[in-house]
Amino acid sequence: MSNGDVSQGRRRFLIGATSVVGGVGVVGAAVPFVASWNPSAKAEAAGAPVTVNVSKIEPGQQITAEWRGKPVWIVRRTEQMLENIEKLNDEVKDPQSEAPQQPQYIEGIYRSIKPEFAVIVGLCTHLGCVPSYRPEVAPADLGEDWLGGFFCPCHGSHYDLAGRVYQAQPAPLNLEVPPYRFDDDATLTIGLDPEAA
Repeated sequence: MSNGDVSQGRRRFLIGATSVVGGVGVVGAAVPFVASWNPSAKAEAAGAPVTVNVSKIEPGQQITAEWRGKPVWIVRRTEQMLENIEKLNDEVKDPQSEAPQQPQYIEGIYRSIKPEFAVIVGLCTHLGCVPSYRPEVAPADLGEDWLGGFFCPCHGSHYDLAGRVYQAQPAPLNLEVPPYRFDDDATLTIGLDPEAA
């Protein structure tokens, strides 16, 4: 065996080994690159439906869930609260919620699937501030005509307990109602429409 044969064998071995290592390197670089095209777990969770147990919400109580990075309020309204909503039809800009701030299956003055439960995105339609929940009637700072609702401290917009904005307010629209459904009497899912819809 001559030195030429050894060099040829060595050359073939080195070319083969380099090709294998190069191929592994290309695959190693391609896998993270291709994986980066998939949405992250955080991004998937941000758009995912959120399930809430509403059975433990006391009458008059508000809880907050997070959906798509937004606060979503769930308020269990009392009979008195529902009666107060009816009294405010002449005081709000869009009493029948004709502007598209809610899914099509949400109709009427209560703006909900079940009148007892309000499901509302907690961001003011003026500049996106977070209003405060003010269920009390006639507090000193809001006046004797206040029948409960949401008050935006940024620019003073008033909303009733259905999220309908009062007339002559900075906010142009009612609070948004997200898509949601009741899976059963105790479970509400935000981000999914009812099957019948």
